[in-house]
Amino acid sequence: MSQVKGLCVMDVDGTLIAEEVIDLLGKEAGREEEIAQITSQAMRGEIEFETSLRKRVSLLEGLPISVFEKVFNSIHLMPNAQEFISILQKNGILVGLVSGGFSPIVERLAKSLGITYFSANQLEVKDGLLTGKLVGQIINPKIKKDTLEQWRKELQLPRERTVAIGDGANDLLMLKSAGLGIAFCAKEVLKKEIPHHVDKRDFLEVLPLIIDFLE
Repeated sequence: MSQVKGLCVMDVDGTLIAEEVIDLLGKEAGREEEIAQITSQAMRGEIEFETSLRKRVSLLEGLPISVFEKVFNSIHLMPNAQEFISILQKNGILVGLVSGGFSPIVERLAKSLGITYFSANQLEVKDGLLTGKLVGQIINPKIKKDTLEQWRKELQLPRERTVAIGDGANDLLMLKSAGLGIAFCAKEVLKKEIPHHVDKRDFLEVLPLIIDFLE
């Protein structure tokens, strides 16, 4: 790729992919309903994200790390997401993923899409099993925003050459800090604050909003 003309940072769960990975892990742990309920509340902004994440992760204690293979094979990209990313990349727009989800999934997704910039939460593992704890920095709403800023500075891009796409309350700060924030099939809490939204699960519907970036 020649010189980078712009940066598009995307959320993963519920945005790039149709599923919430934590809910799929919850199913494997036999705690699906409990976890899905907390996820919904967090995405609507009813519970603080980090608190909700720690609570949900604690319910995964004892799961073997081999579960990530099964979960990765059961997720689905949103319609035309791959084509959308390819179009951006061909036009000099670097795509990054920043996720409140987990690195074993996000890293594989990124590699499969030719994406080198990604950030996600790390789960603690002992003897091949999840401990129910997180390690390192938690990707909370502020860190999502900070990650976008950090990548933008590394690429020496002005704010107006940045796009952020997300669906949940934890994406709000990131979307507001980008030159163009797009609420994609988003929760009401996000749509109230972000003027640009796409309500159809099809990434080709997003392209007209960022056509200026492709010129």
